[in-house]
Amino acid sequence: MTEERHKPIPKIKLKIVKELIELIDSNKTVLVASIYGLPASKFQEIGKKMRGKATIKVPRRNLFNRAIDNSKVKDKEALKAQYKANTAFLFSNDDAFDLASDLLKNKSLAKARPGQIALEDIEVQAGMTELVPGPAISELGAVGLKIKVTGGKLEIVSGKVIAKKGEEITQKAADVMSKLNILPFSIGYIPVSAFEIDTEKSYLEINIDVEGTRDDLVNAYSKALPFALNIGYLTDATAKLMIRMAGLHEVKLIRTINGEPEPAPASVPASEDEGKAEDNNPKENAKEEPKVDAAAGLGALFG
Repeated sequence: MTEERHKPIPKIKLKIVKELIELIDSNKTVLVASIYGLPASKFQEIGKKMRGKATIKVPRRNLFNRAIDNSKVKDKEALKAQYKANTAFLFSNDDAFDLASDLLKNKSLAKARPGQIALEDIEVQAGMTELVPGPAISELGAVGLKIKVTGGKLEIVSGKVIAKKGEEITQKAADVMSKLNILPFSIGYIPVSAFEIDTEKSYLEINIDVEGTRDDLVNAYSKALPFALNIGYLTDATAKLMIRMAGLHEVKLIRTINGEPEPAPASVPASEDEGKAEDNNPKENAKEEPKVDAAAGLGALFG
């Protein structure tokens, strides 16, 4: 019986595994990002922009798994499961949210390719184009666009959806989008998940919507402020408004005690003479200053 021979692991692989272990153990965050469909030039461009923030690696699965097994990651199997084709791993001391936001900022618009799935309805808007009559007439007509010639250029008479959400983009639709410089896709690193090594937290689904979150906060604040005023809750935000409202109540109370009528709404003078008469009686004008509606003011200010 011959002895089974075990081939020694190449030094280069041992070096890669050691480097991955050090990256995992010495950083705060491991972020997983999809690089599907990302051109090599764009991959390198984003990599340069992320220097100083993160170290980017696209390791082989077996080497990555071996590194995880020998690292201090607690949720080892969950991190292993994130390995997919066309996946990059970013190692950083930045917060997972901040790192993912940086990646999204570095995305750029891209043309549609035949066979891609439309993420939203892609519509060609009505209006003038820079295209001249010629082959473009039949190409635009092939996707159902109604056109006419105006001033030597092609004008799209009415808008039309040429690729529906969830469906494959046809060659004809892709060609039209290319001619009209419609860029319906964005390319870049797409954050998928993140692991915080120190806190042992895992974020298996990353969905960052900065604008939507900001709108939610503004909406919540606009509802919370009037409520805080109603219950007399004192904060930096409510203090000035409380003082202002107290001043308005004071003016109203003094008028009530003195038996003064409520001031009439301000109106435009009927004639030039009438306007001059009002100007000559400043005391009377002061009594008839417009009534301030605090609730309406808050509504206008905070939506």
